[in-house]
Amino acid sequence: MYNEQLEKLIEMALMDGELTEKEKQVLFKKAEGLGVDLDEFEMVLDARLFEKKKNMEKDAPAAPAAPKSDKFGDIKKCPACGGMVESFQIKCVDCGHEFSNLESNVSIEKLFKMLNEAENERKEDGGMSMGKALGGLMGKAYGLGGGDKINGKKRTIISNFPIPTTKDDILEFLSMAVPKAKQSGNFLTKQQPENLAHNEFVPVWKTKCEQIVMKARFSMKDDKKILDEINSYAKELNIK
Repeated sequence: MYNEQLEKLIEMALMDGELTEKEKQVLFKKAEGLGVDLDEFEMVLDARLFEKKKNMEKDAPAAPAAPKSDKFGDIKKCPACGGMVESFQIKCVDCGHEFSNLESNVSIEKLFKMLNEAENERKEDGGMSMGKALGGLMGKAYGLGGGDKINGKKRTIISNFPIPTTKDDILEFLSMAVPKAKQSGNFLTKQQPENLAHNEFVPVWKTKCEQIVMKARFSMKDDKKILDEINSYAKELNIK
């Protein structure tokens, strides 16, 4: 509908189903520079945001409700003064308090808990024999099909998990996710079972890391220190 550069910015801004005031300012400034009617542009953004949220709600796996001790509805509260805090905001604009200890609405610990719960379903259902599990992995690695529904569910959980919104959670997520997004072993030689099990999830972990890096670069571009750390993780995965 718009030119490629503006469409890319819109895609990045809506990636996590949220649109902060700062992101709106960037998008409106770009749209105005291209001669786009701003009233029409606002309507298009609202429609796309609504559609994005609807699709995320439809695809998201069920998860226990998160505690809301530090939130007001879907908006965070500063623990020092109670002021409202937008996504990706790292310091309270009212009192200057930094949010390094503010509990995030999403974190990698919650993701791992959901993955462990999915793995437990395999055990509760009687699981698969080790031979069958390894056979599925070997078949998948060599183009013979394989895998199982639990692994498919785990990939869906990773893919649909919300992007972290605080600087600490972003860095924590990347520090633990980047190793999982790297291939293990050498595909020119015989693969070990543990490498096959790891590599089956590499693509979905890498895609999630790319989403986080893109969103952080867009929304935290004024924080050079954080961006340097983000880009160091991106370099490890060859994310441009």
